[in-house]
Amino acid sequence: MTRRRHLPDDDDISAFRQALKAAGVRRIASNQADPGKPRRNDDAHQVRRQAAVEASTLTTSGRTSDGRVEAVRPSEYLEFSVADLPWRTFSQLKRGQTAWQAGLDLHGYTLEEARAELESFLRDATSQGLRCVLVVHGKAWGATADFPVLKSHTNAWLREWPGVLAFCSATELDGGTGAVYILLRKRGQ
Repeated sequence: MTRRRHLPDDDDISAFRQALKAAGVRRIASNQADPGKPRRNDDAHQVRRQAAVEASTLTTSGRTSDGRVEAVRPSEYLEFSVADLPWRTFSQLKRGQTAWQAGLDLHGYTLEEARAELESFLRDATSQGLRCVLVVHGKAWGATADFPVLKSHTNAWLREWPGVLAFCSATELDGGTGAVYILLRKRGQ
C-alpha cells in the first residue's frame, strides 16, 4: 500500500503564510543559537585552560608499560577495539577501507627506542588530527626471546594508549600481520 503525499497548491501556501503573519510570526535574522550568556574571557580562566592543556600533554609521555607482555606468534592476527566503537567502523578498519594518513616503521629499533618512537608518533598524529595511521612492527623473533618482541610489545602498548580506539593487523598490501592499522580518537572526543 503506497501513500501519496498531498502537495499543497498555491492557495494553501498563501493561506498558510497569511496565518503566520496574522499570528505575528517573523522570519529569523540569524540562523545561530543564542546561549544567553557571554563567554568568559577572564585571565584566570585562560591560565587554568592552558595549565590543563599542558598537563594533559605531559601525562601522555611514558604512558606505555615496559613490563612483561603476552607473547604473540609471528603470523597471529592482532585486533582490539574499545567497547563502544561502532561495528561498521571497526569492520572498515579490518578490511583496510579506512585510509591511513601516516606511517611508522619500527624495524631496527631496540625495544626502548621503539617504545619512545611509537609514543612520539602517536602524540604527533593525535595533535595533527589524524584519524588512522599504520605502524609496521615486523614479525622477527627477538635475539634473546622465542617470540616476536616488537610485535608483542606493540600489541600491549597500543591497548594501554588512551587515544587508541582500535587497531588490527593490516591487509597483505600494507604489511599483513607485520603491521597494524590504528584508529585514533578525535581531538576533544
